[in-house]
Amino acid sequence: MSSKYDPLYVDYLVYFNRDQDYFECHEVLEELWLAEDREPVYKGLLQVAVGMYHYRNQNLRGAQLMLTSAIQILEPYPEQFLGIELGLLLSSCRNALEKLQHSDQIPVPYQDYTIVIGDDELEEAVYQRSKELKPSIPQRRSPTRGKVYEERMKAMGKNGFTS
Repeated sequence: MSSKYDPLYVDYLVYFNRDQDYFECHEVLEELWLAEDREPVYKGLLQVAVGMYHYRNQNLRGAQLMLTSAIQILEPYPEQFLGIELGLLLSSCRNALEKLQHSDQIPVPYQDYTIVIGDDELEEAVYQRSKELKPSIPQRRSPTRGKVYEERMKAMGKNGFTS
């Protein structure tokens, strides 16, 4: 089934919602961001994932910086955009940022967020892809581009890699 949504964007949503693997979210969305001439909406979504990665790892300053930047980038877009409820995601980011900004006074327990999908076609694409993508367990903590990445791309038939 063909989708109007880029496969890397679909992968991002699978990793974000199913696995909460924010590192892998960064990896796949950075690839799309670069392929799409650094489209700002992808940078904003990428920074949400990086912010969540830092938040979970208690790098509260890094989380604040990334979430602040993500909010600034994503605010001009419609509340429903790219098949997701972007307004709800921004609200979650603002809530997290508010907690993080007061972390010197009140401990900030980590909390995962979900990107609400508002488009049936995207929901189906994410569902189908989630059956194909293995869960990211254990989650990576650093880049593994190179041989492992090339083998994965070859298996998927992407980016000029062939069997």
